[in-house]
Amino acid sequence: MHATNSRGHSPAFLQPQNGNSHRSSGYVPGKVVPLRPPPPPKSQASAKFTSTRPEARATFAFSSEEQQAQRESRKQKRHKNTFICFAITSFSFFVALAVILGISSKYAPDENCPDQNPRLRNWDPGQDSAKQVVIKEGDMFRLTSDATVNSIVIKDGGLLVFGDDKDGSRNITLRTRYILIKDGGALHIGAENCRYKSKATIALYGKSDEGESMPTFGKKFIGVEAGGTLELHGAQKASWTLLVRTLNSSGLTFGSHAFEKDFSRGLNVRVIDPDTAKILEIERFDTHEYHNESRRLQKFLRDQDPGRIVAIAVGDSAVKSLLQGTIQMIQDRLGSKLIQGLGYRQAWALVGVIDGGSTSCNESVRNYENHSSGGKALAQREFYTVDGQKFSVTAYSEWIEGFRVEVVDGVKLHLLDDVSSWKPGDQIVVASTDYSMYQAEEFTLLPCPKCNRFQVKVKETPQFLHMGEIIDGVDMRAEVGILTQNIVIRGEMEDSCYAENQCQFFDYDTFGGHVMIKKNFTSVHLSHVELKHMGQQHPGRYPVHFHLCGDVDYKGGYRHATFVDGLSIHHSFSRCITVHGTNGLLIKDTIGFDTLGHCFFLEDGIEQRNTLFHNLGLLTKPGTLLPTDRNNSMCTTMREKVFGNYIPVPATDCMAVSTFWIAHPNNNLINNAAAGSQDAGIWYLFHKEPTGESSGLQLLAKPELTPLGIFYNNRVHSSFKAGLFIDKGVKTTNASAADPREYLCLDNSAR
Repeated sequence: MHATNSRGHSPAFLQPQNGNSHRSSGYVPGKVVPLRPPPPPKSQASAKFTSTRPEARATFAFSSEEQQAQRESRKQKRHKNTFICFAITSFSFFVALAVILGISSKYAPDENCPDQNPRLRNWDPGQDSAKQVVIKEGDMFRLTSDATVNSIVIKDGGLLVFGDDKDGSRNITLRTRYILIKDGGALHIGAENCRYKSKATIALYGKSDEGESMPTFGKKFIGVEAGGTLELHGAQKASWTLLVRTLNSSGLTFGSHAFEKDFSRGLNVRVIDPDTAKILEIERFDTHEYHNESRRLQKFLRDQDPGRIVAIAVGDSAVKSLLQGTIQMIQDRLGSKLIQGLGYRQAWALVGVIDGGSTSCNESVRNYENHSSGGKALAQREFYTVDGQKFSVTAYSEWIEGFRVEVVDGVKLHLLDDVSSWKPGDQIVVASTDYSMYQAEEFTLLPCPKCNRFQVKVKETPQFLHMGEIIDGVDMRAEVGILTQNIVIRGEMEDSCYAENQCQFFDYDTFGGHVMIKKNFTSVHLSHVELKHMGQQHPGRYPVHFHLCGDVDYKGGYRHATFVDGLSIHHSFSRCITVHGTNGLLIKDTIGFDTLGHCFFLEDGIEQRNTLFHNLGLLTKPGTLLPTDRNNSMCTTMREKVFGNYIPVPATDCMAVSTFWIAHPNNNLINNAAAGSQDAGIWYLFHKEPTGESSGLQLLAKPELTPLGIFYNNRVHSSFKAGLFIDKGVKTTNASAADPREYLCLDNSAR
């Protein structure tokens, strides 16, 4: 910018260079300082000189045409200067305006974020388990702190929003027996375009034998009736992926090593590969009894490659026939300082590196006391494999000697997809890759600064092998899913089973919470929500239940089609997601882990056009609700609904629990994984007619004559009975003398 001059340019501010700029004398902060000092006033001498030179001016006078041209030139310059001044002033104005708008937008509410609605009032109902809250027309509340109430009904335009912070530092837990949303009421935690950043928990409390039971919904629920809105949107996380490197039971590539033995007299030796932690050699040298054993040990150590890890432990005694040359070899190649003075029956243990010197050697000596309480010499060192996995090598010697090679400070997992959205403290599950679904394991993530975005480190040591390879064209890679989300709906549970909760089959409380959505809701979208301890061993009480909702996409008048996305449903007590008399629902990136009964459940045989995309179900265990859910003992014990003295036959009436139970072919299954079920991974069955609450409805076409929807790229493994079952059916008549079997039992003669 330029300073003010005689031609009308705007004043300018000099930009300091590196914090230092020349300032003229008399500088006052905040004032404009001209670049040049003003011209000095005219002196009398100069005025006199001017007045004595009229003839000069006359001599150099211009013609009238030249004077006119000069005036035009000066006029054009004035216009030009005025334009430049206007342009610079306008530019400065717009720059200032942009700065002001930028600053104001930083603090302005985001219209995409429901908690920033300026009409909301902060709400703190406190801790009162007897308070029955009704949020109605004119009530627009922002929950800002923990609260406990008896119940909440949101209706007639009432609005409840969970408060959030930009840095995600808020932590709100709302405890209640139930939340009912209806007739224009709405509950929001985050939004699709403004994900909830903090931690929000809805804890549903209450026992099955206490408190009020609401019509249709029962107890311990979040319910959405006609006109209700439920929008829950947590922080986005990768849902599940695959191992790309086999995870061994120890966490090490070649497994852990543990050895413990009484009276292996002499020097017991292990040689370990530092790159892989693999045990390369296992030897024992009876240097107590035989000189030749001492010579053999000397040659053994001489032949080892530099850098190999060697662990040695004395069994009983080792020095009687230990030659000086062997002692020298142990000193030279392993850096031992204690071997020279080793005495009779002294316990000695060493872990060192071939040619690593004394700095790489850790050793210990203890005197012998007696067989049961001898001093224990223990040596241990830690190393890293070439993959960056930390492991320890331990040798110990007393009356019993032993060795251990094991993981230290967590186990690193190598994954197919970017999991940088998973954070330390999150819980994950790794699926079984064995025949038994019970080899699925849970882990806690540790900080791992050196991990790339395809790696995580877990706290626990794996107990089972989990494959991470494609073998002979068969994809054997274990699924790995996230269980932790920052929006949580959970049931508060008792310590043990009680009351009428099928305690003859379960020794734990199965009366969890549940979410039920009914027909003509205004809007329901759930994404990246954790549901834990949900579901009840009662019909209609499932973690997520779309109950007779009809068409929930464009055919039902919903411009924004209904979906559930990125849910983590785990340690629950009755299914995962139930689609009951509902069409056009999208279920994607959802995990169902450690649940009872059919997990992803299409119920009555009329559900169509639903899409299940990239979902993972594992550890699907038997439940009691339907004969097809039950195992052997449940099947033969639960006989209230059979006719007469009929005893069900488990193999033909029951034992069909499945991770995906698809009761109509016109649904889409794409990229899903059924990674462990008591009976089947995916079971298609074709009802002869609608069942349950849809009984009596007319189907346009029989299910067995309806084309199959999309079935593409689904994975099934670790199921006891079968991976994929197609056809058969269920019994669609009540028990009678003619057919004493229970309604909805498995019907092998259905086709």
